[in-house]
Amino acid sequence: MMTVSGSRLRTVLARVGAQEDLNFLLTNRLPRRLATRFMGWFSRIEQPLIRDLSISTWRLFCDVDLRDARDTPFPSLHAAFVRALRPGARPIAADPALLTSPSDAILGAHGLIEAGRLFQIKGLSYPLADLLGGDVALARAHEGGSYATLRLTAGMYHRFHAPHDLRVESVRHIWGDTWNVNPIALKRVEALFCRNERAVLRLRLAEGGHAVTLVPVAAILVAGLRLGFLPEGLALRETGGRTLPTAARLAKGAEMGWFEHGSTIVVLTPPGFTLCPGLAVGSILRVGEPLMRLPPLPGSPGR
Repeated sequence: MMTVSGSRLRTVLARVGAQEDLNFLLTNRLPRRLATRFMGWFSRIEQPLIRDLSISTWRLFCDVDLRDARDTPFPSLHAAFVRALRPGARPIAADPALLTSPSDAILGAHGLIEAGRLFQIKGLSYPLADLLGGDVALARAHEGGSYATLRLTAGMYHRFHAPHDLRVESVRHIWGDTWNVNPIALKRVEALFCRNERAVLRLRLAEGGHAVTLVPVAAILVAGLRLGFLPEGLALRETGGRTLPTAARLAKGAEMGWFEHGSTIVVLTPPGFTLCPGLAVGSILRVGEPLMRLPPLPGSPGR
């Protein structure tokens, strides 16, 4: 439980963070790659005093709820970042007509993919082909489809899960920068998601055979992106940007991978998918909750 003095300090830090110029300066104008490498090393230190101070500092800056973690206590800050959940902590919407949220997240820009572009924030769009590492054919396959931007804050659960029963057809890692992905940076850095390190996951849904793409985007302090369905020991950053075919089959809600800090997942669908009613920019989602509705199957009366 946070003390009164801790609560006051957190309020002060929140006020400082709300000052856009200062926030952008502190989170983007420092050596981003160096800071990310340092966090990757420091967060893994398994020393009780360092661990406790690190987690306490983390709580000052973020809303962090560790009560649903599967394994406690944590040996390090890193272990808390990438914690697995206890069974049943995230109920999965079983309806096959629903594509569920792959992560805990705040819903950002969403809508239809038109003229090969989508928005990172209101008034600022970017080319889908650039997000996909120049894959024009894949961008065209999503033309007229829907997209949803899911932002994982630093205090959220950092693992992401299969949004439907599916087969992972391929994975491609794309090297890039580590800009912050908060709304302040999104308003200031053009095509930010196309600049950051990311991966392109091509999926084939069991229901209707729809082709869906997930693009996990790394950010500052994200020391790694891990995909649990790849062969053990395979490091994405060592694949040289090659497209890696896979035959991984995952049930809806099964774990796919994890970020080692907060970040973003861009969900791309073909035409016919629609955002679930009641969702809007700023909506809070949890793993397994309805995100989009699939198009009706041929010959069906509708969903």
